[in-house]
Amino acid sequence: MSKKPGRRLLGQNRMLWLLDALERDPGRDQLIDMLGARVRALPLGRVRDVLHGTWLGHPVHPMAIHLPLGSWMSAAVLDVKPGRSRQADLLVALGLAGAAPAALSGLVDWAELRREQQRVGLVHAWANTAAVGLYGASLVMRLSGKGAKGRVLGYLGLTAVGVGGLLGGHLAYRQAAGANHAEEVPHVVRDGWHRVGGVDDFPVGEAVRCVVDDVPVLVVRESGGEVHALAERCSHLAGPLSEGTVADGCVQCPWHGSVFRLSDGWNVEGPATAPQPAFDTRVVDGHVEVRLPGDGVPDTVEGAATAGATPGTDGGRTS
Repeated sequence: MSKKPGRRLLGQNRMLWLLDALERDPGRDQLIDMLGARVRALPLGRVRDVLHGTWLGHPVHPMAIHLPLGSWMSAAVLDVKPGRSRQADLLVALGLAGAAPAALSGLVDWAELRREQQRVGLVHAWANTAAVGLYGASLVMRLSGKGAKGRVLGYLGLTAVGVGGLLGGHLAYRQAAGANHAEEVPHVVRDGWHRVGGVDDFPVGEAVRCVVDDVPVLVVRESGGEVHALAERCSHLAGPLSEGTVADGCVQCPWHGSVFRLSDGWNVEGPATAPQPAFDTRVVDGHVEVRLPGDGVPDTVEGAATAGATPGTDGGRTS
């Protein structure tokens, strides 16, 4: 039987199959629970947010790995030349020194991930730990005059780093660990004012979930009458902020404890590294309306009407 022109059989991607199986395997969950609890119990204080990258706007870990990875790859190039290279020895040592902060930043991020992400992240950490052990042994061999064995151990270490990098890429790009889960909000919500409910629908100090253009929005009315609105899905891992705690002008995510300022969405505490998209708000004829800031629509009641923000069409409260 002949094949149809222009068609080809698509085989299953074996690598993706293995990675998906790793995500689903619960065999290490007990170890994950124990390690995660211990990492979260570390008395790091504000250093924890520094390691998460709250100050940077994205995770620190991907940036921190450049020092050990670059050093070890450079050492591998120098090791191609015959004889001992003191420069390669120095690069191996430099990579080992940079591995500690890279590992610590990755560890605090890993403790705040979803279970499937943690399963992959644990093997990622094992691979990198093996790489550190191999490079440590390589440095000992080099310094003791056994350069050939040191080079072999170094190349084995680089192989382990490659495996760890593959798993790290799966975490970042397939599982979206460390990504901003609220980034799409400004690109999905249409310009203009959107009516989300009457003022009385928003009890003072309580978090209420509304929907605008299929995007969940958190609305909080303060005792002074001021109304705040943020994207409702946490930028860290899309946790439901409407189920979180509202206090001191902030809302805390119920999943991993990220704290966001209601007035502008700023991430006051991690693990979230990106702020929440914040909406402009106003009250018109006893109804609360929200819009994306700077959308170009005139800030008048007439402007809201021409923008199509009529009750029951652009937004509404959800139970």
